[in-house]
Amino acid sequence: MNRLTSVGTDDSQEQPKVLLVDDDEVNLLLTSIALRERGFSITEASSGEQALQIISEWLPDVVVLDAVMPGLDGFATCQELRHLPGYESVPVLMLTGLDDEASITRAYEVGATDFFIKCTQWSLLAGRLRYLLRASRTRHELERSKATLARAQDLARMGSFDWRQGVTDIVFSMEGMRVFGLGGRDRLGLKRILRMIAPEERQSFERILREVLDHGTVLCNDIQVNLHDGRQRILHIEAEPEFNELAALIGYTGIVQDVTDRRVAEDKIKHLANFDTLTGLPNRRQIFWRSERAIEHAKRLNHHVALLQIGVDRFKIINENLGHHAGDELLIEVSRRLRSCVKHSEQVMEGNMEMTGMRGHRTLEAVGRLGADEFVVLLPEIVNEAEAMDTASRILQALRDPMMAAGQECFITASIGIALFPAHGLTVADLLRNADVAMDLAKSQGRNTAQLYDLQLASKGRVRLDLDTALHKALERDELVLYYQPKIDVRTSKMVGAEALMRWVRDGKLIPPIDFIPLAEATGLINAMSLWAITQAARQAKVWQKQFGFDASIAVNLPSRLFELPDLVDKIQAILDQEGVPPHFLELEITETGLMKDLQGVVPSLHRLNQMGIEISIDDFGTGYSSLAYLTTLPISELKIDRSFVHDLGTTPQSSAVVSAIIALARALGLRVIAEGVEEVSQMEVLYNLGCHICQGYLFARPMPAADVDTWLTNTEADQSLPRVALLSGDMGSSAISSTPV
Repeated sequence: MNRLTSVGTDDSQEQPKVLLVDDDEVNLLLTSIALRERGFSITEASSGEQALQIISEWLPDVVVLDAVMPGLDGFATCQELRHLPGYESVPVLMLTGLDDEASITRAYEVGATDFFIKCTQWSLLAGRLRYLLRASRTRHELERSKATLARAQDLARMGSFDWRQGVTDIVFSMEGMRVFGLGGRDRLGLKRILRMIAPEERQSFERILREVLDHGTVLCNDIQVNLHDGRQRILHIEAEPEFNELAALIGYTGIVQDVTDRRVAEDKIKHLANFDTLTGLPNRRQIFWRSERAIEHAKRLNHHVALLQIGVDRFKIINENLGHHAGDELLIEVSRRLRSCVKHSEQVMEGNMEMTGMRGHRTLEAVGRLGADEFVVLLPEIVNEAEAMDTASRILQALRDPMMAAGQECFITASIGIALFPAHGLTVADLLRNADVAMDLAKSQGRNTAQLYDLQLASKGRVRLDLDTALHKALERDELVLYYQPKIDVRTSKMVGAEALMRWVRDGKLIPPIDFIPLAEATGLINAMSLWAITQAARQAKVWQKQFGFDASIAVNLPSRLFELPDLVDKIQAILDQEGVPPHFLELEITETGLMKDLQGVVPSLHRLNQMGIEISIDDFGTGYSSLAYLTTLPISELKIDRSFVHDLGTTPQSSAVVSAIIALARALGLRVIAEGVEEVSQMEVLYNLGCHICQGYLFARPMPAADVDTWLTNTEADQSLPRVALLSGDMGSSAISSTPV
């Protein structure tokens, strides 16, 4: 019989696929019908040859073979089938009418999964087939899990091993052998593994193994091995003990994993977290850690610790002119020279700091980089402050030699601040802060020097910080006020204008301008404060105009930083419009030094302000460092003689000569001239005789609140108390002070 029949329902895809092979046509038909009725999808073959032909193109879930057939019998067919790719584990049920032990043994020898005696008990046959299918699925899942595990272990570079008590060799999985760079046929015992370990670590690992075996504890350790191909790898070994029913140790099972890449990555992350990437020096975090350890040792051994904070002087200039790459080269060279001044600075790795004996803390000594152009030196043990100063001197000397940056020779210096434990702080944070304060003082004293921390420095710093915080809130709290100092024409003793001077009333106390104006300039608050002053002065001029016919101008100091505002002129115009004040009521004073900081940037704004009708005055004239050529091109209306020249008038001929030259220059250029800081009648006389008729100073009036100006005018007019040149020189007869100020 030669026929091939595949019969199934619509859901035959889900039915178990059975290849039924039998040369008995009746038995084949009956068995097929019975199995189909019990949910199987049947494909029939009447000979072994036909069965092999079918399975060459199709894979059944299970094969049912008749043992005794003409030609290729069931035993031979099963044997051939097992040699076909993909059929190594397909369940094969051998049907036989033979119940002798030899036939059953032969069936298993040729690869049959199970056997079944031919009978008409179809339910038993169906049950046996389902059992085979379930067992096959379980086996396939186990094989897939095993393959997945093996793949995962390969990817993780991990393998397993097993060791039994009394056995020399350790049984490694294939993956475990690959971790050691070996093949499946190699043998790997404990002695061979120990020979792979570096001699300096081998003894330590042997000691750990003995302790683990003696106590039956868990093994968890990393070892560095040299593989047969010369590679160095780091292996992680974990093993757990196994005990028999008598609680006796019988062996260990565990895993071995190649963790080299992970350890390298961890070391790199650790290095990035603790060391500066540019210079390789310990960063702030690492220096903080080392300093804490050093302080702990100092407390126990009763010695001093020093922190030296080092700032590279004028590094920003080099960075901006030669570029950041040149700046990096410079920082690298600075770090190299700093390390050469400190004994243990090369021992920067935390893992290399062996705390052996009582002097191990000295290896904490290091040079670190705090950031940008600032470095720090930790000296974990010094006898006194002189030793720290000696180190600072070595550093300053080492940095004096020229350095190369971007192919150009550069000379740099440094400012060093020194703080000591326990004299200047008990914590690392205190020492770093105080070393920073001392470094700032070194910079303020001319740079290229070292400064030891002084307690008075800290108090000044805290006062400055307190003022800085309060100054930010002074405007919103209405703590700023303007005081006004009159300008006097000495020929008539009349007020011909006033200067607005800013004051700060904090907690009922008047803060001197010298204490907060530089701070406001440093923080940038001076811009908002100056615009506020212009607004208040314009408003006050309008009030005085209504009170006593004031028709002069109020001068307001204009800091050079204010000209950085691109819309400065528009802001001032908006203030005048808002207050309804004519421009001639406002005069703006700018210092000669401030003017020359950015002459090209200031000139356009000055011209626009002058076109609006606002007069410009040069304050502190004669103290600057510039050429006088700008006087011929700028829209200036007034020169103000600095008080430093006025102070010595009448006592030194040099001061009279300078003032005379300024007045002559002003006359030649058609400018008004005014002298400030006039405190003596003799000064007023000399100024008048030299040609300066307008004066300002304590001789006439101190700066006063706006409300007091009207009272001051009334009183001075009533008693004619203001000094007047006409009464002293006789050139104006007995002219009295006018009751109506100009």
